[in-house]
Amino acid sequence: MSSDLLDVRRIYFEAAAAELPRGKEVLARFPEAQLVEVASHNRIDELYGDETNVNRWVRIKREALVLGVKKTLAARPNGRSADFIAPSTANGCAMACAYCYVPRHKGYSNPITVFANIDRIEGYLKRHAAKQGVKPAPNECDPVAWVYDIGENSDCSVDARISDNVRDLVTLFRWMPNAKASFATKHVNRDLLEWDPQGRTRIRFSLMPQRDAKLLDIRTSPIAERMAAIDDFVAAGYEVHVNFSPVVVRDGWLEDWAVLLDELDAAIGPAARQQLAAEVIFLTHNRDLHQVNLGWHPKAEELIWRPDLQQPKRSQNGSWNVRYRTGAKGEYVAALVGLIGERLPYCRVRYAF
Repeated sequence: MSSDLLDVRRIYFEAAAAELPRGKEVLARFPEAQLVEVASHNRIDELYGDETNVNRWVRIKREALVLGVKKTLAARPNGRSADFIAPSTANGCAMACAYCYVPRHKGYSNPITVFANIDRIEGYLKRHAAKQGVKPAPNECDPVAWVYDIGENSDCSVDARISDNVRDLVTLFRWMPNAKASFATKHVNRDLLEWDPQGRTRIRFSLMPQRDAKLLDIRTSPIAERMAAIDDFVAAGYEVHVNFSPVVVRDGWLEDWAVLLDELDAAIGPAARQQLAAEVIFLTHNRDLHQVNLGWHPKAEELIWRPDLQQPKRSQNGSWNVRYRTGAKGEYVAALVGLIGERLPYCRVRYAF
């Protein structure tokens, strides 16, 4: 475990989670942590909803851990990155990317919550995949398999440093003939190389120009380290894609993306190139998160809060998001997709928006 990333000193736990085998395993990994029993993993006053925690944003991520039980299990249709969003086995993150959407739902801090009822989650996924049967036709998610995103609200590579939940899911999907797991990551965890996924788990390494990453991708693995890991993960039996995400528009942005694409081309070998595909996702920001970020990382906001380039849109949950203006954004997307075609002609763009 990276002591720089995680130094768990306090664990907030639901009693039911602590009684489960996975809960006991997690507690045993951090024997010196202070234990605080809570009624609910998502209602902890001293963590969530206290604006004074902005001053301790990163410290809370590093030192606090929450252990709970996932109450509602559902696989939501997605259809873009994956066919379905799987029930979470964790949410929150020890990293602190300035654009992350998860804190919008959790208030003023966002430490990792681990769900201990992994057996119930696995059982649900097995039944759900079996009910789907054979995929009737190829789509942009996958030509053959139903794809389940197992890390919508967390980074599975970091989660794997805390519990065996992610490893259990990789093992589960190894034996599913009609489905595969998928998750995006900004953290290189080489322990995953020993898991033998046999092509049934897709890892998507998120990439952006180093100039942007230095300011926005806080506490993550360096971009060069992520690219250097791709060949090793392909050799270990993973399907490896890349997420060009989030794409931030600024002076010189396209030139810096050209440099990144050339660096990626130089970093990977024939096996990785043969199976490479990409998702391209332009920045969406949020007004409430903008206010939070001003309290701990205002320099990032100079880059990603650009009213001169963005337009507001109310999200389904009622909050205000901002994204690049219609019309101009279409030009940005076309320019980057064209550049990918020039620099990485073997890299299929699965979708871009």
